[in-house]
Amino acid sequence: MIAALLVATLSASAQGMYLKPMVGGTLSTFRGSDVADQKMKVGLVAGAEFGYNFAENMGFTAGLLYTMEGSKTKGADYNNNLDYLNIPVLFNYYIVPGLAVKAGVQPGFLVRAKHNDTDIKDLYKKFDFAIPLGLSYEFSDFVIDARYNLSLSKLPDVGDAKAYNSVIMLTLGYKIPF
Repeated sequence: MIAALLVATLSASAQGMYLKPMVGGTLSTFRGSDVADQKMKVGLVAGAEFGYNFAENMGFTAGLLYTMEGSKTKGADYNNNLDYLNIPVLFNYYIVPGLAVKAGVQPGFLVRAKHNDTDIKDLYKKFDFAIPLGLSYEFSDFVIDARYNLSLSKLPDVGDAKAYNSVIMLTLGYKIPF
């Protein structure tokens, strides 16, 4: 009888756990006082998040995402391509079933930095800390997620330049409960 109660308790708590593979796109640019003539750059994002709903209308997610970020310069063929491994940790609050607002923290690690075809990784900090804010909508285990990642870490690793990542992210994911 005790074993049956333990199994029932574990299966009830596991109902709120899931893995969510996801893929999508980014629109990114640099923001700050030392940034001029920048426009949005299109990139890709792919990865997965682990989620746990600890109440009917609350939960959290933690994930690992490969994100293509950077910027373009207006009127010139000048592209900064910055690729990160980001680890978003988000609190989710469900306003109504299926619709969640989310906020959290996101440490990121620079894995590649190129200006056109030139490696410029030494010019950028290797760590980025951002605050992701967003909305998601779930239907039949599919999840559409829209986020804005507001970076708090200065990008350049040289001088006193004040430039930060600014990223809009739209993904489609699929919840796999376990």
